[in-house]
Amino acid sequence: MSSEVIQAEKYRPKFHFSPPANWMNDPNGLVYFKGEYHLFYQHHPHGTSWGPMHWGHAVSKDLVTWEHLPIALASDGLGMIFSGSAVVDWNDSTGFFDGEPGLVAIFTHHAHSPGGISIEKQSIAFSRDEGRTWIKYEGNPVLTSDKHTDFRDPKVFWHKETEQWVMIVASGQTVCLYRSPNLKEWSFSSEFGQGMGSHDGVWECPDLFALPVDGEETALKWVMFVSIGNEPHVPEGSRTQYFTGRFDGLAFIPDQSSQMTRWIDYGKDNYAGVSWSDVSAKDGRRIYIGWMNNWKYAGETPTEGWRGAMTFPRVLTLETRNGDIALIQHPVNELESIRVPQIESEGNSSAMLDSICEGMELETYELVAEFKWTETVDSIGFKIRASDQEATVVGYSVKDESLFIDRTRSGNIDFHDDFSGRHQAKLQSSQQCVKFQLIVDRTSVEVFANDGILAMTDLIYPSSDSLGLSFFCDGGELLSYKIAIHKLG
Repeated sequence: MSSEVIQAEKYRPKFHFSPPANWMNDPNGLVYFKGEYHLFYQHHPHGTSWGPMHWGHAVSKDLVTWEHLPIALASDGLGMIFSGSAVVDWNDSTGFFDGEPGLVAIFTHHAHSPGGISIEKQSIAFSRDEGRTWIKYEGNPVLTSDKHTDFRDPKVFWHKETEQWVMIVASGQTVCLYRSPNLKEWSFSSEFGQGMGSHDGVWECPDLFALPVDGEETALKWVMFVSIGNEPHVPEGSRTQYFTGRFDGLAFIPDQSSQMTRWIDYGKDNYAGVSWSDVSAKDGRRIYIGWMNNWKYAGETPTEGWRGAMTFPRVLTLETRNGDIALIQHPVNELESIRVPQIESEGNSSAMLDSICEGMELETYELVAEFKWTETVDSIGFKIRASDQEATVVGYSVKDESLFIDRTRSGNIDFHDDFSGRHQAKLQSSQQCVKFQLIVDRTSVEVFANDGILAMTDLIYPSSDSLGLSFFCDGGELLSYKIAIHKLG
């Protein structure tokens, strides 16, 4: 998409992925193959509201610059094309590729019975030309369920130890696991979720993968993602939780930490995220992206001609912090390719830091800061995309030990009653010290705190001339600070 198009469209992000036109929601089919990251996504090609779902398609070599490609999968006689995944069939287990590797997509066909009841079945398609065209398998669907009405969003991976494909699929208020030798014939393995985690909404868009703990490849834990759909009585709307534990090829066995509900992101706008499959062993990263929206108001966001964006891609790791194993998130290091340095400074007074921010006009940027403060401080942070009338406040409440984003004066907030608000999450400070990394685009802010232990993502819709940046330290004084700012885009 040209820079001229981006600049002309008021709320079009500069460095977050968005569709060229019309509606987009969940990321689908994330797979790396022959030097390209494939991003498919839920897409209604004929309108800016949710409608008959297709798979849109884009590719990137660097996770920053994306090439839009034609629609990959369109609705057919079996139904709409709901969410799913894609894999490289390296050993041609399907027989689709004449002994060579090729791409296979696994997705949900969604239809309705004459009585209006949802019918959801799992199907596959394959590509012999690196994802440019797709052929739906003539034997679709490959998996059905008589037990579950909500039965969707298959995520598939190869389990080396059992030499089987494994599918995790959302099944109402649980997830089910299946196994297959060839992606065509599936056997039930187990079910997980009863009495575990949040059940505030229907379970959707699961993922399951192994990560080393503290970088030790011999100390692996399995991580499961489950997204929670929006329900009217739940003020947070749609969001994504995670579990950790063991996986033996058949069943996921949660650890003690999974007895409490843990969220991937504590902001309002990160949903249905999943990770890329088949990233090379040399690279070794587990890379994740989410839909940057919330079903509370997703159909009413004030963009024109298009609707929907993705988070910036993130690297996921597991690290031991304060005696617990925690999910850590950082923006992919490819972010460095679009950095333009603006300022780097350190000092020991609030006035000094405020003077650095004063007069800066920034639309899209990265801000990395570390503070230490006196015992009397109540709250500390930044006002971003600010003017006399508007500001989004990103800060730390010392009293509450909480990171927060306040978008009650962030700009256009009147399009939905549930958009405005302040969102916060517990974050322990260490010796009255906290670290922020802010990624600010034209209509979003992503915050990674204390070296990635907590992430918060919020959409914002400021006026184009709200470009100010200011620092605040209420109730006390800074002892020290470090700050670096880069323009992005």
